[in-house]
Amino acid sequence: MSMMGELTFFLGLQVKQLKDGTFISQTKYTRDLMKKFGMEEKSSVKIPMNTSVKMDMDADGRPVDQTRYRALIGSLLYLTASRPDITFDVGVCARFQSAPKESHMTAAKRILRYLKGSQEVGLWYPKEGGFKLIGYSDSDYAGCRVDRKSTSGTCQMLGNRLISGLAKSKIQ
Repeated sequence: MSMMGELTFFLGLQVKQLKDGTFISQTKYTRDLMKKFGMEEKSSVKIPMNTSVKMDMDADGRPVDQTRYRALIGSLLYLTASRPDITFDVGVCARFQSAPKESHMTAAKRILRYLKGSQEVGLWYPKEGGFKLIGYSDSDYAGCRVDRKSTSGTCQMLGNRLISGLAKSKIQ
């Protein structure tokens, strides 16, 4: 790679190589996403999903364009490569792709509003930090109102570097 110069972009990821580590983000992709879905003029929010609202099938809700909703969810799923903070929320919204309603679109656009206020967030991989392997896990048993699925998640850190993460739903 030395003939081509320093790596700065790779598959939509922005890579900043500094003397004390490497920072990976998708700032440009996030800005482009704001334009694509008309969110440039919207205000930002501090959390990606309102904790008081429980997502369900919303049988009485007004349907939205399924193609546009799926495009938004697909774009957000791609963004989770450098934004583990939105992985769970995007996964919840992804459950409703077969019959999206206005409430689901509102929830997905709230994630965009959260991203608007945190576009510079990414993953930091410092050169120093040790090699102690630490794992974290959490679970929510039968927490989904729609199908009573349980959600569990894990992440593994090597020193203070995220090396693996997983969020998964299971049927009880």
